[in-house]
Amino acid sequence: MQFEKNTVIGEVLINAPETAPLFQAIGMHCLGCAMASGETLEEACAVHGVDPDAFIEKLNAFVASRVQ
Repeated sequence: MQFEKNTVIGEVLINAPETAPLFQAIGMHCLGCAMASGETLEEACAVHGVDPDAFIEKLNAFVASRVQ
């Protein structure tokens, strides 16, 4: 599974719940709140001052490493 800028955080957490610590590491602590679950990765990164391309690359690499 590949995540992109327009992927909603809720979708990431449903499909790869083990990614929660990656979000928490960049300041996204309220992953269960309605706002977070409906935001895209790009929107969440913008709010938290994180480069979305770098975060999504890290997220996808983490998920890929867990699949093997």
